[in-house]
Amino acid sequence: MAEYLVTGAAGFVGSKLANKLINDGHHVTSIDDLSTGSISNVPEGVNFIQADCSDPHIYKSLENKSFEAVFHIAGQSSGEISFEDPIKDLKSNTQSTLLLLSLCKKINCKRFIFASSMSVYGLNNAEHVSEQSKCTPQSFYAVGKLASENYLNIYKKYGINSTALRLFNIYGPGQNMLNLKQGMLSIYLAQFIDKEKVIVKGSGERFRDLIFIDDVIESILRCTDNTDSYNEAINIGIGKKITVQNIIDSIRSNLKSSKTVEFVEGTPGDLHGITACTKKMDKILGKWDKVGLEQGLRSMIEHLS
Repeated sequence: MAEYLVTGAAGFVGSKLANKLINDGHHVTSIDDLSTGSISNVPEGVNFIQADCSDPHIYKSLENKSFEAVFHIAGQSSGEISFEDPIKDLKSNTQSTLLLLSLCKKINCKRFIFASSMSVYGLNNAEHVSEQSKCTPQSFYAVGKLASENYLNIYKKYGINSTALRLFNIYGPGQNMLNLKQGMLSIYLAQFIDKEKVIVKGSGERFRDLIFIDDVIESILRCTDNTDSYNEAINIGIGKKITVQNIIDSIRSNLKSSKTVEFVEGTPGDLHGITACTKKMDKILGKWDKVGLEQGLRSMIEHLS
């Protein structure tokens, strides 16, 4: 039984991770400001602190804790929204990372797992992009994530073993269906369910690497005590190309919908297409059978019905 700090337990990924750790018998403390998450998502048994992770004052109360690891999941997670308030995005994603690393140094916590993003690669419109690919971030959000990864490297000299998980496009039950600026599949699904027509920003030929939420949590758990993952950046994806049109067609088929789909101008900094090279992920974390799009989408729709 261990004690963990999980930021963002009111959100999509953080709540699923916290729930799994609690069910496995561990103690979990979480910080979340509820700016995008919901208190109803916080699993029972979590020591919940409602606060902003970028506020330095909140960490004083945690200096007597002895965390086995810190999972930094919280943060503004939309490239599009980052253009609306770059300073807020910087605080949410980068300042929070620095403050949490500083806490780890003070309390001698040696393990830090960071939810980074495939967006750090920038306009690498390519399939099977590896961790060695050049990073040219194209949004304030992506710049903040890459900066945070570099801060992890600096804190390595203090004995903090970190892992940056470069998450590709996550989807699944529990995703915020009200946020139409983050999530891709959830954005389209929400519109098919609630709107008169579906607005798609950008070309239907754009493509993504979609990974189901359960496989993301499995990746994080496999990483936690895995020394081979220490001080590494690892792609977390499926490695399969799925176009926007594929997603639209799958949703339409599952919902038996005849709604109009309108394609409009894309958003700033959006990638045309990217998929993960998963060789490093497979080597370090091992292989397992992952959830495919049709199965994952059906699970998501069933959860909403």
